[in-house]
Amino acid sequence: MMRTLAQVLLLPDPTRVFAQLFGRYKRYANWAFLLYGVIIAIIGSAEYVKYDEPDGYWPLFFALTVGTYVLLTRSPLAAWRLATVAVLVEGGLSYYYEAPLTAWQWCMYVPVLASLALFYSRGVVITTLVFTELVMLAFRGRETEEVVTWSMLAVLVIAVVGYLFGARGRAEQQIEEEKAEKGALVERARIAREMHDIVAHHMSNVVVRCETAPYRITDLSDAAKEEFAEVGEAARSAITDMQRLLGVLRADGQTPDTEPQPGINQIPELVRGTGSAAEIDVGDVPEAVGLTAYRVVQEAITNAQRHAPGSVVSVHVHREGDELDVVVRNTAGGPSLGGGGGRGLTGMRERVAVHGGTLTVKSTDDGGFAVRARIPLGGK
Repeated sequence: MMRTLAQVLLLPDPTRVFAQLFGRYKRYANWAFLLYGVIIAIIGSAEYVKYDEPDGYWPLFFALTVGTYVLLTRSPLAAWRLATVAVLVEGGLSYYYEAPLTAWQWCMYVPVLASLALFYSRGVVITTLVFTELVMLAFRGRETEEVVTWSMLAVLVIAVVGYLFGARGRAEQQIEEEKAEKGALVERARIAREMHDIVAHHMSNVVVRCETAPYRITDLSDAAKEEFAEVGEAARSAITDMQRLLGVLRADGQTPDTEPQPGINQIPELVRGTGSAAEIDVGDVPEAVGLTAYRVVQEAITNAQRHAPGSVVSVHVHREGDELDVVVRNTAGGPSLGGGGGRGLTGMRERVAVHGGTLTVKSTDDGGFAVRARIPLGGK
């Protein structure tokens, strides 16, 4: 309860519901809400400018009202806070001017509460509704009793109806979040399995070198032979433990992947399958880094084929000091085929982050996209 109260009254609001709701029409929604706010501000301020010598309070209320709708498409909670301040200010001025609040003042709450009810959690909706009703109740005088009563009822209906309409959207959002979380876990398990193959290969080399050391190196002392044997046994134990861990990460019924893991050398073949070409100049790189570079290129090409079909893809992989620089660009293409859900980008970022690298994705001047990964080589 205290957490919800803090969220409503104090904490920053990261929710950007209108960006999802209106998409590319968000600019028109901004202007529509701003126009609504200006109309409410003009009508609500009229009571304070009809005197021969207005004292200047009306610009304050005007600014608060318009500011509410400037904030609305960015942060509905922040808009509700400012709307409440505006009503409290005007309510206080109403006593000074002996001018009762009218229904127009309460109209500024309508889009704000509707937005909260549609997109926010039950706790937030109930908390904002209770505070709003209390504010309205505080100004329920004899002259405005009927207006406030009907306004309170209207606010209640808006909140309830909005919440019921938004229930499906909230459920779908929760499902999407759960899918994204599950997808991230699956991708991490896949990364772990692939890294296991690479590490197991290196550990196997350690075992072989330790076991063959007495035959390759002459004049080894008994202590050195025993040391090599212990190191080899420890490496074997590590491989066994990793295989057990891999069994935990593997999904039920999933068979082990016996195919060798791809790397830098397989990128040209991958790119040729798209009708494009790759420019690669890297020399020798660690297997784990090569695998990550391959997966980044693979996912970037998949995204280009899905979201810009028919586009031209170019791939550049080269070394820059102690880093591997992987750049995949695609030109503008046809209409997006949809799908994906952004999980591929999340997977790429997690793969690059394993090595302490960075991944950037941005649009290009020709209407395409560029994916760039900078992966530390681990000193090699």
